[in-house]
Parts: sequence; C-alpha cells; structure tokens
Amino acid sequence: MDLDFKQLAQVIKTISEEKNLPEDSVKEVVEQALAAAYRKDYGDRDQEIRVEMNLNTGVVDVYVSKEVVEKPSDERYEISLTEAQAMRKNAAVGDMVEIHHKPEAFGRVAAQTAKQVILQRLREAEREIIMAEFQDKIGTVINGVVSRVEGRIIRFELGKAQAIMPVQEQSQGERYHPGQRLKVYLKDVERGFRGPQLIVSRANTQFMEWLFRGEVPEMESGAVSIKEIAREAGVRSKIAVTSSVPGVDPVGTFVGGHGTRVNAVMSEVGEQEKIDIVVWNEDPATFIENALSPTKVSKVILDESSKKAVVRVPEDQLSIAIGKSGQNVRLASKLTGYEIDIVSDTEQAIEPVAAVAEVNVSKPLGGQKLKKKEQLESSLLDAIEEHGDERAK
Repeated sequence: MDLDFKQLAQVIKTISEEKNLPEDSVKEVVEQALAAAYRKDYGDRDQEIRVEMNLNTGVVDVYVSKEVVEKPSDERYEISLTEAQAMRKNAAVGDMVEIHHKPEAFGRVAAQTAKQVILQRLREAEREIIMAEFQDKIGTVINGVVSRVEGRIIRFELGKAQAIMPVQEQSQGERYHPGQRLKVYLKDVERGFRGPQLIVSRANTQFMEWLFRGEVPEMESGAVSIKEIAREAGVRSKIAVTSSVPGVDPVGTFVGGHGTRVNAVMSEVGEQEKIDIVVWNEDPATFIENALSPTKVSKVILDESSKKAVVRVPEDQLSIAIGKSGQNVRLASKLTGYEIDIVSDTEQAIEPVAAVAEVNVSKPLGGQKLKKKEQLESSLLDAIEEHGDERAK
C-alpha cells in the first residue's frame, strides 16, 4: 500500500491537535521520516536528503545533496561541474548542490518505514514537551489520578503525562485504586532509556509543607514559617513552627480556629496520621523540650560536640516521652537533629561526657576536687573495681 501524501498532511494536523504538539514539530518529524523512506525506495542510506512538505496541498519536495566534481565516480553522491553550473551558475568544484525531485508516492516497504519512524519520533517529541512542561513544576503539589496499580508501583495520570510513585514515596496505610483522585508532590523528572519519567510522592516532608501553605495564608506574607518537619508518613509527623511578628502565636495559626487548618491537612494525608505542631526555638534544650511535647520534661542535658542529649522526665511521663514503638522520641530526634536518650528522674543514666564533667568537676569526689580529666577517669575506674570486688564477695 503506497503512502498517500494528502492523507498524511491531514494526519499531521490531527496529531498536532490531539497530542497538543506544535504543528511545525510534527511536520519536521514526518519530513525526516519521508527522507528515510525516499532513501529506501530511490536512493542510498548514506545520502544526505532533505524533504519539504506542504500541509495545505500535500505536495512533497525532495532535495538530494551532491558534491560538485570534475568527473563523477559515484552519481549517488557526486555531480559534474557542467551539470551543477546548469543549475547554479556560480557552482564550483567542492560545493554541495541540492538536486530537486518530486516523488508521486512511496512503495509499501518505504511507507511502513515512514510510519515506524513517525511514531517513534512523535513519542520522543511528546516526551520532550512533557519534560519542558513539568520541569518548572518540580517541587510543587499537583492533582493526579491513579491509572494503574502495578505491584508496589502506583502509576498516575497528570493531565496528558504519566508519573510513577515508588513504594518508598507512598504513605503507610494508604490504599490506592484506579480512578482515585489525589494530590501528589512532583519530586523529580528523570531522564531514562524510554524518555523522561515523572516521580511523585505523598510521603516526603515537602508534601506536608505544601499542604500547609495552601491552608495557612500567613506563610506567604512571612508572618509564620515552618522551620523543620520530621515525618513518618501515614503514622505521625512533628512540625516546628515560628513567628516573625510579635504577638502572633505560630502554633495557633497553623492549627486554625477549632483545628480547621490542621484538620484539612490531615484529611488529605489520611486521618490515621497524627500531626504535632510545636514551637521552634534557637536554644537546643528548649527546642528538644518542645519537640517531646506533650511530655513534661524535668531536665535536658546536652553534649553539643556529639549532638547528643539526655532528657530526664518524671517516672509517669516515660511512656509518653518514648511513644509507641519509640515513635515520639524518634521523631523528636529527627526534628531537632540531636540523638535523644530518655531517662526517668530516679534512673542512673550514662549522661554525655561533657555534661558529666560540667556537673561533677566542681564537686569534691572522695574528699578531693578533681581538676584534670585523667583524675576523673582514674576515680571512675577505682569505683568500678570496688563495685566488682563487692559483687565477688
């Protein structure tokens, strides 16, 4: 079956409208495919061929480039000086001239080649346009529709583009099904073997921040802001907030009247995910105390050099401070950047070295004031040995 040029011109216009592709881009792809088809039917695969197509009339013009020589040895690539000057008076040896051809149609094999090339190039062009369209949307929240659930990977439709949500970007406890409409965070646009791949997430901290931006207009003016977020998606999140305007309560601003703002965010991430909003503080000890909310903290002992903290709490607050499966203290550690150890007021804990030195160096131990680190270590070793002897007895 021959390739119908007039029908092809109409197809170009239709594809351009359906795929939302520029008509010139589609036309260029088709012209490249026709050049490949012409080589297969009438020329050689190494020939330099250019095709121009008139979309209104469907007329195709083919131009074959040849080098001007005194005497051609291969007429597929060369043309004599006499013939070249008949076409262009100032042609000289070494110049390249284009020989015009007007094919009426291509054969079945050439037509099939053109079709394959057109489909392949159109897919590439479409992907490049998707890449350009979504490149500027990286780091924003967009609406998507679940198209397929493939094992542990969820595929989304974002308008005319496709995206995937890997398992590590999914929220715990969420169940996805085709046709489901969800907000997703566009994390990245990756270039792969098969073209650009959009990666979306519902589990990262940026998704949570963007949801609050939509509910808390004061964030746009800079009156309040989110300093840190620690999140275990689908389970619990801790958000540290602050205010730049005196008298403005940052926590109350984010919670909203009767909890409307925080509830709106929770309805999007899932009611099963609890959200704690605490006040950020530049003093690490105060910030750690806030981060462990709703725990009542007795004392925070810091070791700045190792970024560790021992937090003393009343006996009845231990379970609250640690949380279910250590969740509360784990999120507080992520939020503050400190490794936190929770102990009761009555428990003897190995506190950070710097803190021990600070507390004990100023106090006599065994009737003597220890001034050097070596003396402190020696006294500790003696105490351990004595304890060992007592147990042996």
